[in-house]
Amino acid sequence: MAAESASAIHRNQVDLLEHIDWSEVECLNQKSSNTIANALKQGYREDDGLNLESDADEQLLIYIPFTQVIKLHSIVIKGPEEEGPKTVKLYSNREHMGFSNVNDFPPSDTAVLSTENLKGKPVVLKYVKFQNVRSLTIFIEDNQSEAEMTKIQKIALYGTTVETTDMKGLKKIEDQH
Repeated sequence: MAAESASAIHRNQVDLLEHIDWSEVECLNQKSSNTIANALKQGYREDDGLNLESDADEQLLIYIPFTQVIKLHSIVIKGPEEEGPKTVKLYSNREHMGFSNVNDFPPSDTAVLSTENLKGKPVVLKYVKFQNVRSLTIFIEDNQSEAEMTKIQKIALYGTTVETTDMKGLKKIEDQH
């Protein structure tokens, strides 16, 4: 994969923003004035003055459910050079994780973010591990400089939707004899 293009986002991959179930998004250890919305929501995440900030220490635990099954290809996590995230563990379809049990499960993938990643270069994930994703848990384990607080300016998820049958949309066909 060394010959990947600079952007690393394939043309058939789309921003999965519209497929996030916003009513169920959670972020543990976020500062109440600088929440996950600053990094994840359209408009907010494009404003470099807005950040998601950790509160008690540098760790963050983010839960993002989707309104339909997706295939996750890559992730962009932008942040400042000093307080930006460093070790990022991603868990596919793991619900109700907390700081007390996050290390009890092997991550689907782990990324160590570089300065280029913090400026917006996508991290290409182990695609085979993210084929039928209903939810994504992102564990920010530490930051670049071991600072007390981690700051994230933008989180963007790229992939495709899985074409599934909407069982609620099906209508029963009555026998017409």
